[in-house]
Parts: sequence; C-alpha cells; structure tokens
Amino acid sequence: MSIFFRDHTFEEIQSYIDRNALVILPVGTIEEHGPHLPVETDVRIAEEVAKIIGEEMKDEIPLLVMPGVWAGYSPKVMADWPGNMQLKPRVFEAMIHDICASLIEMGFRKIMMLDCHGQHAPMLNMATKELADEYGAYICVTSPLTFSAKEFNEVRKSERGGVLHACEWETALMMRFSEHVHMDRVISEPMRYHSDFVSGDSAMSGQKVVWSTWGLQKAKHGVYGDPEKATLETAEVIVAALKKNYRAFMLEYWQHPGREG
Repeated sequence: MSIFFRDHTFEEIQSYIDRNALVILPVGTIEEHGPHLPVETDVRIAEEVAKIIGEEMKDEIPLLVMPGVWAGYSPKVMADWPGNMQLKPRVFEAMIHDICASLIEMGFRKIMMLDCHGQHAPMLNMATKELADEYGAYICVTSPLTFSAKEFNEVRKSERGGVLHACEWETALMMRFSEHVHMDRVISEPMRYHSDFVSGDSAMSGQKVVWSTWGLQKAKHGVYGDPEKATLETAEVIVAALKKNYRAFMLEYWQHPGREG
C-alpha cells in the first residue's frame, strides 16, 4: 500500500488514524540555490528524505507521508536572485499550524516534520507550542542535516564554512535526487566568518547565538558553502545515516505513550 497520504481514500486514512499512524510532513521552500542547483532544492530534499525513511519504516510502524510544503519564508536580501517564495513569517507559521491542526482534528497524534530550510526553525517551533496548548498534541520538528551531520562530517571534503546554503551537503544529495544539477556552473563561496559564538557551518557545532548568515557575509552568487566538493559517494553516506538515525527516532517517538504514560 502507498505510503503517501494523497493516494488514499478517506476510509483508508481512517484506518491509519485507528492504528495511531505517524505522519511525516516534509517542509522546504522554493528559493534560489546558486547557479548550479534548481530552486526546488529544499523541498525536493525534504520530499526525497521523507520517501526514503517512509519506505524504510513502513513495515515497522504505520505511517503516512504528506505532500511537501513548498512555499515558505526567505529573507528579502535573497531577492537579489529570482526564484524565491517570500511568505511572511507569521503567514508561514499559520499555514504550518493549520496543516498540522487539520491532521490532529482528523485524529492523528504523531506528526513529525522534516525541516529542510534554514530559516524555518523558529516558526516551526512556534507552531508546535501553539498546537500543544490548543490540542494537547506534541508534534516534533527534525532536521535531516542534524540527523546526518556526524556521519557527513567524517567524510566531507570541505573545510569549516563549506556547509550552509547551496553547499556541499545539499549539492551531494541533489546529485542523487535530481537530474537538474549543473556542476559545470558550480561556484563555491565558503563562509569565511566564524568565532567563539558563530559556527559558520551548519553541520558543525559551536553556534551559540542567533545571527543571520546573510548579515555576516555578502553572497555574490547566492551560495554559502563549498559545493564543488560534493560527490555521490558523500550522498550515499548521508542517506545511510538518515535511514539509521531516523529509524531510531521514529521508533522512539511512535512508541512513546505521551504525558500519561
């Protein structure tokens, strides 16, 4: 049976509700990703990862994969390059809230978001707080980058500053997921700024403050990172890590009895 929510009738969806199915919500956006990656990069990665872990886990727990959220918030400075969706933060948060609220009102209690866009975490977190207060439903936000960072860092080719936006990590995965990657056009623009408070790299630890990358260094080509170092071999390491680490967390989250347990 299909793992995709949109493929099912209402009677089939009710059967998933009755089994306390875990709903996976991929969240990305459409925005520029340098001269070498398509504007679908964030939502494509979110949808592909959701499909991979869904197929991996479908025989262990009941689950459904939602269509990817493809419109979100991108900072205005990114309008220097065409291709960006620019929902207002409160509009985006309200949309995520209402998608999840719709699922909760159907009867789903386990919802796991895949956050594949660096700007969205505060808004996704806010939505989880509001939903907990309104419905007593405790949904979770996960990051595929965070779930694969340890294994990725063991094989990465770039130095600190190589993983932020249109970077080695994203480019490696898109080489696996999409035919629309143009490595003949790739331009690397590593993040040069890092300090005791600023990691300067999304896959490395050390970030202690909220301080936008876009305010730290001007991007000339819409890139923060070293995508030239991306390889398909690195992508396979990332995917293996995602399968392993999401399996462990999904089992933990689905089996947890909640506050009353």
